Amino acid sequence: MKAAMMREVGQPLQIEDVQIDKPGPREVLIRTAAAGVCHSDLHFMEGSYPLALPQVLGHEAAGVVEAVGSEVSLVKPGDHVIACLSAYCGHCEFCLTDHMSLCVSPDTKRKADAAPRLSQNGAALQQYLNLSAFAEQMLVHEHACVAIRKDMPLDRAALIGCGVMTGVGAAIHTSRVRPGETVAVVGLGGVGLAAVNGAAIAGAGRIIAIDMGTAKQNLAMEFGATDFLDASEPDVVKKVKAMTSGGVQHSFEAVGTTKTAEQCFTMLRRGGTANIIGMIPIGQSISLMGAAFLDEKRIQGSQMGSNRFPVDMPRLVDMYMAGKLKLDQMISRRIKLDQINEAFAEMKTGSIARSVIVFDS
Repeated sequence: MKAAMMREVGQPLQIEDVQIDKPGPREVLIRTAAAGVCHSDLHFMEGSYPLALPQVLGHEAAGVVEAVGSEVSLVKPGDHVIACLSAYCGHCEFCLTDHMSLCVSPDTKRKADAAPRLSQNGAALQQYLNLSAFAEQMLVHEHACVAIRKDMPLDRAALIGCGVMTGVGAAIHTSRVRPGETVAVVGLGGVGLAAVNGAAIAGAGRIIAIDMGTAKQNLAMEFGATDFLDASEPDVVKKVKAMTSGGVQHSFEAVGTTKTAEQCFTMLRRGGTANIIGMIPIGQSISLMGAAFLDEKRIQGSQMGSNRFPVDMPRLVDMYMAGKLKLDQMISRRIKLDQINEAFAEMKTGSIARSVIVFDS
């Protein structure tokens, strides 16, 4: 099968032939229909996060089940599925205490002495984030995918697999936005726009969208923002506080920089919560005023929107089909696999929300 391989940090991905194994007892073979081009992959490509090379990247995808292993009970051939990097074992402490997105059990991977799921010319390849979705097929544990209704377009379903689940989940699950509360979202890529949408679905009374320049102002309003601020102008935090009589109750950092993380904490009102969704590069630290914690302000991370994806993703599909979840507007363009490097170059400009790779059926 064709796949997009990362061989060196800072270099373009290469389209190569890769071999994929047959499903083991609890594994599912999926024909990839669509895969979103996510900023998280760019972090690994640029070396902000370490990665054993070479690897097939990609982690935001949907497709159709082609074959299943002998012990698979959750999906069957012909099912339409969303793949999810949050593979869960179902029996560790995290899974049993409603924190499935934090599961890191090795039980969802093949044993070290088993044949690899992916290989190239006889050499084993590690699987990227449990999926390696920039490929014509995926071989995953059955707890790394979920069946969805067949009238859901798969190019839009793919977005739910990471960016949408991360943003919407951060608002609804991690920070638990309640009706009438105030929200600020810093950074309006796919994850940030999903956080805006999630806050709107949760009933937030005021949602302030913040991004560099005004290119995404109208898009933010379509996703549910009530206000927009240009981050390139001075005193953004001061403006947020003035607009909300002292600060917001929930802020969401969806850029991945120390500056924006610090801004998200500073723009809180007493008792507010800052949620760091963006991937701040390893080795970088943020600096906060210690006295601010006397106001019961909180700062916390959010791993894939604190998801319970087998339940959440079908619900998000229903929300899209009901017109509540915005996905059509998030897709900037649809591309082929061999255009993937163009999509990453375009991503760096900050002018688009999401490119989606659409595979031939």
